[in-house]
Amino acid sequence: MKYSDIDSHVNAFIFELDDVLYPEEDYLFQVYYLFTAFLEYTELIDAKEATNLMIDTYLSKGKEDVFDVLKEKFGIDEKYRFNFNHLNKTAQLPLKLLLYPGMLTLLQEIVIDRKNIFVVTNGNPEQQLNKIKQTEWNGLENYLTCYFADEIAPKPETDCIDLLIKNHNLQRRNILMIGNSDTDLRCAEACGIDYLKQSEF
Repeated sequence: MKYSDIDSHVNAFIFELDDVLYPEEDYLFQVYYLFTAFLEYTELIDAKEATNLMIDTYLSKGKEDVFDVLKEKFGIDEKYRFNFNHLNKTAQLPLKLLLYPGMLTLLQEIVIDRKNIFVVTNGNPEQQLNKIKQTEWNGLENYLTCYFADEIAPKPETDCIDLLIKNHNLQRRNILMIGNSDTDLRCAEACGIDYLKQSEF
């Protein structure tokens, strides 16, 4: 699907951030690299082996199990969980986060057409803001309005979308949400707004 395929009545687009505008693993894997470099310095573990274990755990079990598997494998002290969680929220990445090419093109076309772009993202607001600040937006950051749903109520609760609609005087029939999860789909359905999967682009 291309921007030209979207109904012209749509004048506002709502995006999730992770795995919609950019691949979340691009952020997390850099966090893992930084964390294991820290552990190599403090605990003399093999940073490369530890990083590979964290990535493999993420891919096979998900991000929630990454620290526990690392702790068990290398005998990491529980005290380092605080460091890991803090780094997850505040890491200064070696490399900028890059938008999916299809999403970059879509955002650029929306801007050219002078329509509204919103990022409504679930997750820890401090972490999500950190990701946004370290994304290469190619000048698009000036056209984004961001809402952190967890400050109100995480999606699929509709509170954040309802507030956005009120704040910007929008009509639900003119809004399109683009996401990549059942959470976003259920939120869009509950809000009465149209929805497309990111993969369609």
